[in-house]
Amino acid sequence: MVSVKSLIGAGAAVLLSTAAYAADLGAPPPSMQYLPPAPPSTSGWYLRGDVGVGVQNFSSFDLEPASQVPSNWTINQTDMQDTSLFGLGVGYELNSWLRFDVTGEYRTKSLFHATGSWVNQYCPSAAAGDFCFDKYEGNLSSAVFMANAYVDLGTWWCLTPYFGGGVGTAYNMISGVDDIGPQPPGTIGFGYTYNDSSTWNFAWNVQAGLTYNVSDNFKVDFSWRYLDTGSPQSANIYCQNSGTSGPCNYFNLKDVTSQDFRIGLRWLLQPEPPPVIATRG
Repeated sequence: MVSVKSLIGAGAAVLLSTAAYAADLGAPPPSMQYLPPAPPSTSGWYLRGDVGVGVQNFSSFDLEPASQVPSNWTINQTDMQDTSLFGLGVGYELNSWLRFDVTGEYRTKSLFHATGSWVNQYCPSAAAGDFCFDKYEGNLSSAVFMANAYVDLGTWWCLTPYFGGGVGTAYNMISGVDDIGPQPPGTIGFGYTYNDSSTWNFAWNVQAGLTYNVSDNFKVDFSWRYLDTGSPQSANIYCQNSGTSGPCNYFNLKDVTSQDFRIGLRWLLQPEPPPVIATRG
């Protein structure tokens, strides 16, 4: 029979040989660990571009100088067409909720008109109590330069609501001015400008919108903006056959405002987040 001592000795020999073999194989290979991707940057420079349409208006049509305006002159009707707008800008995201940019945009020509009337005075062909009329027409175009600030209100399902505002200046250009004056009993008077006019005016805006985050570096904005481009002034308007030596008027389009509806694109200039990195642990 095999003795107990013999069994213990055999077992010990097996254990020692197994340990020696394991030592010859070396340590087990390390496990692989995966680092999560770095979070996207919450600050950096960006470029932007915008297109849209502006529904325009002006608060009053002010004819000057007072010495050339009939005392009972009354504005009966005003109107202004819509404009198209095209803008570019550069900005900086300070963090995930605050950003700034500077923008420049061109607003295309839009036709405006104002019709006024008066009784008898300065209208020698009118009988007592008859009305004389003047209809002023022209085109307004503008280049607008703004410094803006925005507050982003958080992101849900790739959508970020925001609001903002800005101040700047508008280079307003009035061109193609005509003054047509039907006068009883059926005669017509004409007025015109020899030159177009351009004026710099203070401008400001408030706005709100919704951003769709296509990716970390590309975003699409849908926005509404209320814009005030100031009160542009026309060149002098001279009556027919009077030349520049005759009496003249000019006018101000008081407080030209616009309800703008825009679509914008923003490209963030910081690099894409780095790829997943594998390390040995």
